[in-house]
Amino acid sequence: MAPPDPPPQGPPFSPSLPMGFPRAAGWGAPRPETRFLPEALPKPSLRAWPSSVVPARSSVTLRCGAPTGAASFALRKAGCVWEMVQSPDSAEARAEFHLPDVKSSHAGEYTCEYRRSGDPRVSSRPSDALLLLVTGYLRRPSLQAHRRGAVTEGHEVTLQCQRPATEQGTVLFALLKAGSAAPVQVRAPAGRETDFSLRNVSAGDSGNYSCVHCQARAPFLASQASPRLETSPPSISSDYSTGNHIRLALAVVIMVIAGALLLEAWWRQSSFSPCLPSG
Repeated sequence: MAPPDPPPQGPPFSPSLPMGFPRAAGWGAPRPETRFLPEALPKPSLRAWPSSVVPARSSVTLRCGAPTGAASFALRKAGCVWEMVQSPDSAEARAEFHLPDVKSSHAGEYTCEYRRSGDPRVSSRPSDALLLLVTGYLRRPSLQAHRRGAVTEGHEVTLQCQRPATEQGTVLFALLKAGSAAPVQVRAPAGRETDFSLRNVSAGDSGNYSCVHCQARAPFLASQASPRLETSPPSISSDYSTGNHIRLALAVVIMVIAGALLLEAWWRQSSFSPCLPSG
């Protein structure tokens, strides 16, 4: 039996972007019928917590934040309404959309928008797109560091992510840092691999890094995360080494001074000791 046809793929996701519920009345209308007042209703922000790159069967919360109070919020996936939230307090400027037990169908581009109670036909402009990736559907890549000599603060570190040779098709690579809610960088590959450059590194760049590769268009299937690569804080390492040198130099100086004092005391004692009478 022939394998099933792959899911249809949509337009590719651009790395330059920051990274079934019932259709609500009004929100599902085609965009040309929606009136925008950009000065009165500036676009909201959309963030993912704990991260926009999560493993399958985990939970993620998408938070839509409006600059001012709103009566309702809508979350869109690929332009279609995914969920709508009514705000009990029109002064509330944030809504949360909970996605429990995520799977591959949750992956994709999300935006959010809001409306005020005064004129429900007037919608804000959509937020910048957020790409949600659900990992575990492709084979994991590898991540390694390429350094020339000792790494010091202010220099550059290159991390190379490489996908397995068996993985084919157009993909994107994302560099992840433990504790960050969004990828550090998203890049298109050069063949099977891509380089992520960390310029002007500092103590803030220390941490555990990993990478994933994903399809560049819907359904945005993503790989397992690579094994973590720990980077040490160069500024602290540099300061620690300098401090060791200073302490070593001080110890040498103290030892020299102590030796000189002991030698002087011995010389004084031997010079002024009384002569014993001969028998």
